[in-house]
Amino acid sequence: MVFFIVSLVLSGLTAFPLVTELRWAEELLKASASPVPEHLPGLMEWITLVREGVDTIDRDQPFMLYGTDWLAFAHLVIAVAFYGPYRDPVRNIWVIEFGMIACAGIIPLALVCGPIRGIPFWWSVIDMSFGVFGVVPLLIVRRMIKRLELLEQPPAPAAPVPASA
Repeated sequence: MVFFIVSLVLSGLTAFPLVTELRWAEELLKASASPVPEHLPGLMEWITLVREGVDTIDRDQPFMLYGTDWLAFAHLVIAVAFYGPYRDPVRNIWVIEFGMIACAGIIPLALVCGPIRGIPFWWSVIDMSFGVFGVVPLLIVRRMIKRLELLEQPPAPAAPVPASA
């Protein structure tokens, strides 16, 4: 549970400095010691295209980046929601199940919206992997909560012993 919460928080926090992060990523990938331009030219072209697009938006319409601020905020809010199952797992199992549904929803979102927005398929696969890998800790936590729920159930009352005549 803690891993999932921390992952959501880190994911959210890294969405705020998107412009700077893309510049750093491109510089790092273009560095002389990097094998990326030679061995993965498609990745290099994609990062450059995205960086140029974000730079243009930052320069000409910076208000558009407010959307990534909201994305970051949403990750932080969702992380807070997962504190409920951390505190009281049995009572808040619905948050875990909500997270599992959200992880499953990543796949159709990436498959439908990716092509509409011109996202390369391999990038959509990376996006879908967040849903696939995100659901794993949630499945484990859900199974553990179900076991805990069984342990917390009061024992069934003993059957009455018939009176002897």
